[in-house]
Order: sequence, then structure tokens, then C-alpha cells
Amino acid sequence: MIFRFRFVFIFFLFSVSTFSQENYLKHTISKGDNLYNIAKKYGLKPKDIENANPDAPKILKLNSILLIPNSNPPQEIKSNQSATQTNPGLHEVLAKETLWGISKKYKVSVEDLKKVNPSLETEGLKIGQQIVIPSEGNLVVQRPAENTQSELVEVSREVKQKETKYAIAKEFGITVAELEKQNPDIRNKLPIGYTLKILTSKEKAASLQSLKAEQETNTVNPSVQVADDTAIKKDSSSVIRVSNYSELVDQLVINATENIGTRYRSGGTTKAGFDCSGLMYSTFGNFDIKLPRSSIEQSRIGTKVNPEEAQKGDLIFFKTNGRSRINHVGMVVEVVDEEIKFVHSSTHGGVIISSTKEPYYERTFSQVNRVLE
Repeated sequence: MIFRFRFVFIFFLFSVSTFSQENYLKHTISKGDNLYNIAKKYGLKPKDIENANPDAPKILKLNSILLIPNSNPPQEIKSNQSATQTNPGLHEVLAKETLWGISKKYKVSVEDLKKVNPSLETEGLKIGQQIVIPSEGNLVVQRPAENTQSELVEVSREVKQKETKYAIAKEFGITVAELEKQNPDIRNKLPIGYTLKILTSKEKAASLQSLKAEQETNTVNPSVQVADDTAIKKDSSSVIRVSNYSELVDQLVINATENIGTRYRSGGTTKAGFDCSGLMYSTFGNFDIKLPRSSIEQSRIGTKVNPEEAQKGDLIFFKTNGRSRINHVGMVVEVVDEEIKFVHSSTHGGVIISSTKEPYYERTFSQVNRVLE
């Protein structure tokens, strides 16, 4: 009787184990994970994951394990394995999301997103729209395959002054991570004059070669150079030209405003506390754009524009406390009629959004600079 009971109990444990393996997947918590985005990844609701993990803490711990209800039992996964490998996932576009942000989230290039979603070229992103995400084993991973390898060529590219990894990666339609993987020496720093080795398509290489030849012709031909200069404002200096300008500006604004509520800290450049120029230095630095450290130095770069021409991503400067020189900076996040709203780190309120319609900032306003084009 005892032997029979043990047999039944062992069989029960084996059944439970088999049931768990078939009905749950294991997800390891990584940086940036939360219940909402994990649920989206597996096509579930946050409540489904909460129910499967009743003892899980409210704040997820890095590298901890969550059980994920498995909607596809093993035999079904096996029968549909080839379809899973060839069919990329879907992403529902949320408010304020950009192609650049989505590409970073899924570690794919903007170019690959556009390849599998042709309508993005003409219509752009729309809230609620579902777009196809290239999966592993799809566009990005298959680049070195035999059929595509023959179409890739290695291009040498010299780093010029004030260039960023972001801008160079966009030029070749790859991510910063891919650029660093192909050139490990630039992980910590992008030295001026360094020769990058970049794999790209024959078409892209030919296009860049043609552009280079055109630029060299313009340098030799003074009349062409003068025509180019007339398009640049006289007071411009060190303007950083980037591709996908609007996407980058949106990401800068999102990155800066995510710090709202962080306290003011003199000399601070981290989430432990920011001063005004430290917030700008850190925000732009997150996208490989290095600004000078102080507000007065930041006011000397870019193109000074009229307040009526201000737009998102511009730097806005003030002379506060009755001083005769610039000592405060913020970034424009919205312009409505003649009102400029900007995010900045205030000595009293920390990181907040303020307006030029507020008497204090209306009185102390100095100038607006555009540092990106």
C-alpha cells in the first residue's frame, strides 16, 4: 500500500512538471523590462503574467525569472517552427513613438523596418498601427548568407571632425551597435581621422562614392561652394547635420523629459541630479552628440535663430539673477503660437517644463540656438 502511494505521488510530480514545461515559458528579466512590455512581447495581458507569478515582487529584479503562460504547446511549436522562423513579430505603435526608438527597442535598423513595411516611406507612423518587426533569422541575421554576402562590399570611411556614431550609422543604414561590432576600437571613443571599415551593399557603396565625388567637385569649384554658403546663416557655427532629423529630435525630447522630477544638483550629469547644462550635456551625449559642458559654451555653438523660428530640439538660453551673461539653458519641447515650452533643470524645482510666458523666463530670455540640422 505504501509502495503504491509513493508511485502515485511520484507520477503526480512528474505530471505537474510536464504540465509546467508545456504550459509555461521562462523569461529572464533584463534592463528596461516591465510587465507591460513583457506582456506585449508574448502577446499576453499583464494580468496573465501576474496570475502566473503570484509571489513575484512589484518591482522586477534584474536577472530574475518570470513564468510566461505558453499559448503554443511544444508539439504545435514543432509543427510551426519553420513558419515562426520566417514570420517576424508585430509591434503596435504607441503615442510619441518614432521609427528610431522602435529600431533601438528591437535592435534592428530603420532601413530594415522600412524594407518590411514599405508604407512607412510614404505614410510614416500612425498610433495603433501594427508594423512588422524583422526577427532573428530574418533580415538582419541573414545578411551574411550566401545569397546576400556577394552583394556586400567593405567600405573605408574616415571619421571627420564633429561627426557622431549615430550620424555615420544612419548614413550606412545600420545601427550604432552594428557599427561598433564591425569596428571594436570605437566602442569608447570615436577618434577624428580614424578609418572605419563598414560592410554595405554595392548600391549603397556606389551611391556614397558618387556623393563623395560630388563633394570633391564642389570643393574645387568655388562658385558651387559659395552657393552652398549662402544657404547657411552667417552666425552659424558647429551645426551638427544628421539624417532622420525629426526622429532624433523626438528621441531627444523623450529622453530629456523622462528625467522630470529629478532633483537639481550643481555639476550633476546623472539621474542622481542635474544642473541645467548637465541635463543638456547628458541628453545629447546619450545619442553620441557631445556638447560643451557649460551653458555659456553651449550658447556659442549652432545657429542662433529668432524666437519665432524656435522648434523642438533647439537649445534656449537665459540670463537669470540679473547677470549680464548667459547662465541657464534648456531644450525646446513644444512651440505654440508665441509660447515656447522647454525642459530644464531649475535650482528650485529640479527637472521641469517651463514656458517663456512665465514672467521670470520672459524677462530673462536671451536666445535660441539650433544645434542640429
